[in-house]
Amino acid sequence: MSESSKSKSSLNLNPSPTLQCKDLHEYLKSRSPQFLETLYNYPTICLAVYRELPELARHFVIRLLFVEQPVPQAVVTSWVSQTYAKEQSKACEALSELSVWQEAPIPGGMPGWMLAQSFKKNLKVALLGGGRPWSMSSSLEPDGKARDIAFLDAYALERWECVLHYMVGSAQTEGISADAVRILLHAGLMTRDADDGSAVITRAGFQFLLLSTAKQVWLFLQHYLHTAEKRSLSAAECLAFLYQLSFSTLGKDYSTEGMSNNMLVFLQHLREFGLVYQRKRKAGRFYPTRLALNIARVRGSAPCAGLVPQPPQQQQGYIVVETNYRVYAYTQTNLQVALLGLFTELIYRFPNLVVGVLTRESVRAALRGGITAQQILHYLNQHSHPQMLNSETGGIRATSVLPPTVVDQIRLWETERNRFTYTEGVVYNHFLSQADFAVLRDYAKSQGVLTWHSERGRTMVVTRAGHDDVKRYWKKHSKS
Repeated sequence: MSESSKSKSSLNLNPSPTLQCKDLHEYLKSRSPQFLETLYNYPTICLAVYRELPELARHFVIRLLFVEQPVPQAVVTSWVSQTYAKEQSKACEALSELSVWQEAPIPGGMPGWMLAQSFKKNLKVALLGGGRPWSMSSSLEPDGKARDIAFLDAYALERWECVLHYMVGSAQTEGISADAVRILLHAGLMTRDADDGSAVITRAGFQFLLLSTAKQVWLFLQHYLHTAEKRSLSAAECLAFLYQLSFSTLGKDYSTEGMSNNMLVFLQHLREFGLVYQRKRKAGRFYPTRLALNIARVRGSAPCAGLVPQPPQQQQGYIVVETNYRVYAYTQTNLQVALLGLFTELIYRFPNLVVGVLTRESVRAALRGGITAQQILHYLNQHSHPQMLNSETGGIRATSVLPPTVVDQIRLWETERNRFTYTEGVVYNHFLSQADFAVLRDYAKSQGVLTWHSERGRTMVVTRAGHDDVKRYWKKHSKS
């Protein structure tokens, strides 16, 4: 008997990871206790974590905030009726996951709970006042070139759209920094093409575009923090500064006096992403934009309508899809046009209308990039024009406003590509007898690692994970 390995992993049709957008709780839960201990030295982070806790967990924190000794766990349990035992369990789990409280022994051996010292101290500062003032709260002379809220909103939208334009391959990519490109690649939102090395959008990147702007920015910043150490920056200090910005006032200018060199570098990166406005690099003041203020309001990870803030006439939907696969988009936004171009063949462009067609080639090009048929249909359905709600369905109750022929055809084009499933396995062949083949085949089948076998050729394929176990069994069998 001989064996050979055959790997098909390089032929994976959908290599892109699925997007995971974590809120503050999920993000901090994935970090080490040492990182959390450093983070709780900042009152703004303690306040942000407190706000994100379940309501019952916040109740526990307030009760324990001024207690200087461990409280028996049985006493904490007695605070809640048994009717709400499930909610109490979730609250205790959240406090433990975030290292907000810790188990502490009580004289006599009883287990108790006690708030982490750094969290308790700095949450008191955030709620009651005291501590050192923020460096950016220094008083400033009136700005002779003050910027209003409308200007800040336009500036933030323009800077953030540079990132989104780059993701969809639009020609309007002027101004995007190399640092932003590295973050997109690190996050798996884009990947390098195997042929020419250019950056192309992934399945996770397309999901990223379906999120609200606030969630896009928060997810982008999470990956920035993961790579902060490579820039000689402290991730904890950067996150604390972000939450200082989220508690600031829109339209008010703040001072850079007293900020460390690392934070001044971080401020310039935030300026490139559109979270702050600064007239010039060495200006002693900056203005937080709405993107920075929305960080504290990001919750959950479900896709949200809208790529970027849109005019009121486009918030209700702007796409019409016909049964002949024509797509009409009533939009003037270049970003939305470029996004449609990811899976349609654009044929006409007018001042307020774009016409495209869904073809086999255009949809398959999107599928090759990792975009799924479900994502395409979700996007078209999510941004459908209100007029499509009034379309005739021939008395058939439809689950989607899109024409059934278009929905079915897009799914068929995806199924056409996924007719084969490639797996990695090990081939066993050249058995000396049919009995030996049958013994090893039956063992592999009993272990659930048999992928394929041929009685006539005395050949079988087992999974890569099960190869070592099958090999050990064969050696033991052959000796006996």
